[in-house]
Order: sequence, then structure tokens, then C-alpha cells
Amino acid sequence: MADRINNLSAITAGYELVLTDVWGVLHNGIDAFPDACTALTEARRAGLAVVLITNSPRPAPGVIDQLRAIGVPDEAYDRIVTSGDVTRKLIAEGPKRVFLLGPERDMPLFEGLDVDVTSEYDADAIVCTGFFDDEKDVPEDYRDMLTRFIEKGAPLICANPDLVVERGHRIIPCAGAVAAYFDQLGGSTRIAGKPHRPIYEAALSAAREVKGEIDLAKIIAVGDGMPTDVKGALSYGLDLLYISGGIHAAEYTVNGETDEAILNAYLKREAATPKWWMPRLA
Repeated sequence: MADRINNLSAITAGYELVLTDVWGVLHNGIDAFPDACTALTEARRAGLAVVLITNSPRPAPGVIDQLRAIGVPDEAYDRIVTSGDVTRKLIAEGPKRVFLLGPERDMPLFEGLDVDVTSEYDADAIVCTGFFDDEKDVPEDYRDMLTRFIEKGAPLICANPDLVVERGHRIIPCAGAVAAYFDQLGGSTRIAGKPHRPIYEAALSAAREVKGEIDLAKIIAVGDGMPTDVKGALSYGLDLLYISGGIHAAEYTVNGETDEAILNAYLKREAATPKWWMPRLA
């Protein structure tokens, strides 16, 4: 069973690196969480490195701009590694004619790559960063288009493996839901973000720039997403601090509070073994 803690500082003495999720831990897509920002800033002052590891499809510079805009201070972290960063390698290695399934604002993902972003009918691969309209669309809306790609053997490169994310107080679907549906229809998906190894290897490489070599036993991962943050960190062999107030809160919240017995039953059902948990990073 995971132990509850009230402050990140209660456990940081045993670690050299905090590897933390962003959306759902540091902010909700609209507002920064001040206590979480303070906790990470204090961890850095105590000598730990802090690397943000996010399934955002945007390369790091775009996410840094977003974090500043919603109030996450630069002092809260040393480096940031995004799913977009590691997905660029998959795009570079894939077909040269690609179709962007996602909003136009995600075009920076392709900057500097030798690919042609073209129409659905001319493309030999889909790069999915999300939905055209994530306020209204669901994966099934794209069934006909996805089926056409499958019929011509075109893969789907998923730049954001998250299934859902918090936006304010709502849950919004992400590109991972499209990838899962594409897989269900019989298509071939390529993914480098959480829970897959490439993004963890990139994050540890970024951490070494700050701290030098780091023993895996000296890393604490922080996250709220079961299929991504939790499964990814645990399969990589990292200790985990689970944030219960994120996207799965409805599974074990009673009268606005995390019910510890229900939470532990949920974690057992998911075969997840975090060392600690807290409702929000603080």
C-alpha cells in the first residue's frame, strides 16, 4: 500500500532528481497550481534537479511559453522534455508525406524536418497531436478517415499518448484516445511519449546535463495518469509519488476527499505500486 505524505519535502532527502508530469500536477491547462510550483522550487533549493516530462505534442519551447503564460515560474524546474520532442524522431524516420490530425497550432512539431504536411488523400502517414475540436469531437467521428489510412497501410504517429487531460474542471480527450481507436480498428501506431521508454531516456539525458550520472534509485517520479505517468515510471523502475486529485479522482473520491481504502483498492486493481500518494503536489 502507498503511504500518504503531505509535503514533497518529506521524501526528497533520499533523491537527487524529481521527474514530474506537468498537466494535472503543475497546472490544469488554465491555471498553475501554486503549491506544486513552490514544492518543486524548494526541491531545487534543496539540491535536487527537477525535469518536467510531459506528453504535450509541442516541442519544449512552446510548452515553456505556455507554462510562463499560466503562471508556472522558471525557477520550478531545470529542464523540460516533451512527447513532441521525442516524436520528432519518429516523424523523421517515417514516411515523408504526412497528414496532421490536430489543431493548426501544432505545426511547430514539423519545423526543420524533411517532411511534407499534406492532405489526407496524399499522405502516407498520420501525425496525430489531438482532435480538430477537442471540445466536441470523439475518436469515432474520424472512423471513415482512419479506415482509409489503414486500408493503404499508413501508420499513425501519436504525438500525445494521453487518453484524457484536465482542462479547468473538465476532462478533455487527447491524441492517445485516437491512437487507441486506430489500434482497435486494426491500424499500426508509433508512440514515443509516456509510458514508452524513449521519453524517459530523453528525460534522464536532460537530467544528466544538470546533475551528471544519477542512479535510478535516486529518482522520484510524480504523476496522476495511470496508463501514462504511473505505468511508465513503474515499468522504467522508478519510485513513484501518485497525485490522486488528477484525472482519476472520480474513482475514489467521497464527499470531495480521497478515500484511502478505495484508492488502495483502485491501485491494486490497476497493478500499480506507488510508494507514496498525495491529493495534489505540495
